Amino acid sequence: MPTPGMLWLPLRGAGILVLILQASCLCGSAPCILCGCCPSSRNSTISRLIFTAFLFLGVLVSIIMLSPGVESQLHNLPWVCDEGARSPVVLRSHIDCGSLLGHRAVYRMCFATAAFFFLFTLLMTCVHSSRDPRAAIQNGFWFFKFLVFVGITVGAFYIPNGSFSNIWFYFGVVGSFLFILIQLVLVVDFAHSWNQRWLGRAEERDSRAWYAGLSFFTLLFYSLSVAAVTLFYIYYTQPSACFEGKVFISLNLILCFCVSIIAVLPKVQEAQPNSGLLQASAVTLYTMFVTWLALSNVPDQKCNPHLLTNGTVLAGTEGYVTQWWDAPSIVGLIVFILCTLFISLRSSDHQQVNSLMRTEECPPVLEATQQRQVVACEGRAFDNEQDGVTYSYSFFHFCLLLASLHVMMTLTNWYRPGETQKMTSTWIAVWVKICASWAGLLLYLWTLVAPLLLPNRDFS
Repeated sequence: MPTPGMLWLPLRGAGILVLILQASCLCGSAPCILCGCCPSSRNSTISRLIFTAFLFLGVLVSIIMLSPGVESQLHNLPWVCDEGARSPVVLRSHIDCGSLLGHRAVYRMCFATAAFFFLFTLLMTCVHSSRDPRAAIQNGFWFFKFLVFVGITVGAFYIPNGSFSNIWFYFGVVGSFLFILIQLVLVVDFAHSWNQRWLGRAEERDSRAWYAGLSFFTLLFYSLSVAAVTLFYIYYTQPSACFEGKVFISLNLILCFCVSIIAVLPKVQEAQPNSGLLQASAVTLYTMFVTWLALSNVPDQKCNPHLLTNGTVLAGTEGYVTQWWDAPSIVGLIVFILCTLFISLRSSDHQQVNSLMRTEECPPVLEATQQRQVVACEGRAFDNEQDGVTYSYSFFHFCLLLASLHVMMTLTNWYRPGETQKMTSTWIAVWVKICASWAGLLLYLWTLVAPLLLPNRDFS
C-alpha cells in the first residue's frame, strides 16, 4: 500500500493550479476566474483554458515522475517490480527497475487525466447553451473539479499492475492515432486562417509584401520537408536493409507531392479560392514530422538511431540510467503543447474545419452583442453562450481525453512493457503513426475535393 510520504508524487506540481484557484471564486463560475488579472474575455475561452491547465498539470506530474530522483522512490508503491521493492533489477538493454516504474507511473497519471475528461465528455453531452444547468458545471465549481481530479489521480496509483500497463498501452495507441489526426486538422485550420488574413491585408493595403511573406513561408516549409526526407534516408535507411523505412519515406513524399498539385488545380481553386500551397506545404511538413516519429520507433538497431539501447548513459558504479528524452519525443511534446493550446483558443472561420471540430462561427449579430459585453464587463470574463454554445463541450473534453493518451505515448516513447519486464519498441507504433499520416493526407484531400464531389452542399 502507498505510504503517506508517497502520496505527494501525484500532487507535486498541483500548487501552480491551487494558487490560481485561491485567487478566484472557488465555487463560482468561470467569469469569476482571474477576473481581475486578465482583460475582458469570453466565458467559453476561459473555461477551455482552465481545463487545459488541468491537462498540463497532469503532463507536468508525469514528467516529474520520469525524473531519476522520483523513480528511485517509486519502489514503495504496490506495482513495483516483482523481484522486490528494494533491490533494483537490471533488465535487458540496461533498463533498471526504476525506469520501468517511472513508465508505469506515467501510465497511471495519464489514466487519471483521461478518466477525468471522459467523465466530463459524458456529462456535457448535448449542452446547447449556458442556460443548461450542466453549463454551470462546465464553467464553474473549479475547486470541486480539482478535488475530483486529485481523487481520481490518487485512486489510479492504487491500481495493481497485473496486465494494466499492457491493456492501457492499446488504449493509448488508439487515442494517439486519433489525436494525430486532430493535430493535422488544427494545422490545416491554422494555415487556412493565416493564408486568408495575409491575403486580406494584401488586398486592403495593396502591398506585395504580404504575398512575398506567404511565398517565403511556403518555400520554407517545402524546403524543410525536403531536408527532412534527405536526413531520413541518411539516418534511418541502409543500402542493403531498412526496406520498410524506404517505402514509408518514398510513399509519403509522393503522396505529399500529389496533394500539393491537387491543391492548386483550377477546379479546386474555383471551388475554394482560399486554398493554396501554404496549407499544402504545412500539411507536407507535418506529414514528414509524423513520418519521423514513426521511423524513430522502428525496432531495428541498424535502421533506428533512437532505439532504446542507444538511449542509455553510464552512471558510474550504479549501472545505467535510461535517457527517455530523445529528439522526436521533445519535438513531439512541443507540438502537442501548441496544438492543445490552439484547441483552447481557436475560433475558426473555416466551415469544413468547424464541422470536423464541432465548433461554430460567431454570427455577426452575436459578435456585435459580445463587443458590447466586452465594454460592459471590462476587466473580467463574460458569458457569451446564452444564445448557444460556441463549441461542443463534450467534443472538447473528448479531444483532451485523446490528448492525455497521446502525451502518455509520447512521454514513454511508445515503448511497451513486455512479459519479460523489458521495454520493447514494436511495429505497432510504427504502423499506427504511418497509417495516421496517410489518414491525415486523405482527410486534407477530402477538404479539397469535397465541394467538387458534393456540389449541392454548402461549403462556403
